[in-house]
Formats: sequence, C-alpha cells, structure tokens
Amino acid sequence: DEYQWKGPFYFIQGADPQFGLMKAWAVGDTNHGDDEWGEEIKLAEQAVQAINKLNPKPKFFVLCGDLIHGMPGTQWRKDQEQDLKKVLKNTDQDIPLVFVSGNHDIGNTPTRETIDNYCKNWGDDYFSFWVGGVFFLVLNSQLYFDSSKCPELKEAQDVWLNEQLAVAEKHKCKHIIVFQHIPLFLRKPDEDHDYFNLEKSVRQEIMEKFHKAGIKAVFSGHYHRNAGGSYRGLEMVVSSAIGCQLGEDTHGLRVVVVTDEKIVHRYYSLNELSSQGIEKELLDMLAKQN
Repeated sequence: DEYQWKGPFYFIQGADPQFGLMKAWAVGDTNHGDDEWGEEIKLAEQAVQAINKLNPKPKFFVLCGDLIHGMPGTQWRKDQEQDLKKVLKNTDQDIPLVFVSGNHDIGNTPTRETIDNYCKNWGDDYFSFWVGGVFFLVLNSQLYFDSSKCPELKEAQDVWLNEQLAVAEKHKCKHIIVFQHIPLFLRKPDEDHDYFNLEKSVRQEIMEKFHKAGIKAVFSGHYHRNAGGSYRGLEMVVSSAIGCQLGEDTHGLRVVVVTDEKIVHRYYSLNELSSQGIEKELLDMLAKQN
C-alpha cells in the first residue's frame, strides 16, 4: 500500500536530544560530567508536546542519533536511556518514532556488542521503510566513520544498501531520502575531514552512489548547529540539536514537506513550533492534492 504516491505529506526530524551533554559541556568534562540532564528532559518534553499539537499530524518523527550522551559502558547511560524513553512514550500514538544510531549510542568505534545493545534498546541500526510512494533509508553512519572493530558489519550494511537501492529502482519510487547521524559534509562536498563529517574518500564513494541512485536528500545531526550543502542534486541537510547547542542556533526541530516534485524543509525553534505551529506556506503545499 505504501509503495503508492498518495499526495504531499510531511515528517518531523529531530537530532541529538543527548541527555547529559549540557551539564558536561558547561563543566568542561564531556567524559564524566553528564550526571544531570534535567534541562534536556524539559526540552525533549517540549519537543513531544509541540509535535502532538500539530494538525495535520506528521507521518513520523525521526531522531537522527545521539539519543543520550553517556557512551557505551559509562555510568549514567542506563538512566539517561530510561528517562528519554519516558518522555518519548508521550508521543501521540499515531505518530511512529524512527531512531537513528549516533556515535554516543554505539561508540565512536562501534563493536558488535555495542551495536547489539543499541538494537535491543532502540531497534535496528539500519533499515528501510516506505511512506506514500517515498522510500526512506536509515543508515548506521558509525560504520562509515570507523568500522575497524567490526568490519564484517560494515560490509553487511554495504551489501544491504545496494540491495535496497535496487528495490527502490524496481518500484519507481517518488523520492529516496536517507537518515544518518554523521553528515557526509557540513557545507562543501570537498571540505576537509574532521570530527563532524565523514572521511573524504568514504564520503566521495557514498555521494556518488547516492547520486547515481537518484537520492534527493540526506538528513543528519551530530553538529549541534544547522548547516548543509549539495552535491550534484543531492541535498545534505544538517539539523541542530533538540538538546545542547554548540553554535548560535536554538533548540529545535525540522519540518520536512514532501511534494510530488520536491522536498522542502524548515528548521523551527521549539518555542516557535509550540506557539505557532507550521507556517501557512508549508501547510498550503500539503493541501495541494495531486
């Protein structure tokens, strides 16, 4: 049923609720300073309340990684996970939640064990789904960042991805959209590699594969600031955090409208989305039935 295009719809993208980072960042100890996350609980609650009020409802709410700050094996991790789940349980039951794994969820250098633990808690680390003729791919970007401790898992994701792109082609989907935690790049496809993007040769290979497959957009988080750029018609969208801000942006969420021809998106602060909802221009796009 979901292979068929049924007209415009929208979804909500959030990233980096990262329970624990605000305190850790404030005290300057990102390894052990994450023993409080009251501030993040309030922000996540505000995000859920804002989403629940939206009319029409979004098709889903995707969280692009770094659900919590505590790395695998650290002291506060379990408590942070439980508190985030408590908040997310209040999401309207008609709005499915989609989770993407980030570096804090499975480690900067993931292992089979850290990935298994994540899967037990939040669901698969990579998967695909259809909504109204649009094909969505959720990827584990840590396998592109550093798969040295589990090369066989990176290989498995690569094989799977090729199969999925073949499926998308066969079904002649309207658009293909990708979610991952680490951006391919922040502003320019050929920028230097650092902590916040993927290594150049890896990036080039993925961008080329995505371009050939006709993928329209990649949505990610990780940077705790808004950024983005494009590569040969592929848009790279980097959304700032629900939680800790590392730049000038506000705690917020991105509204993404998918129409017949294009993908239009806008980042809203939580206050803006709570008080005013989605602006008329985007609502008008949703109302246009094809």
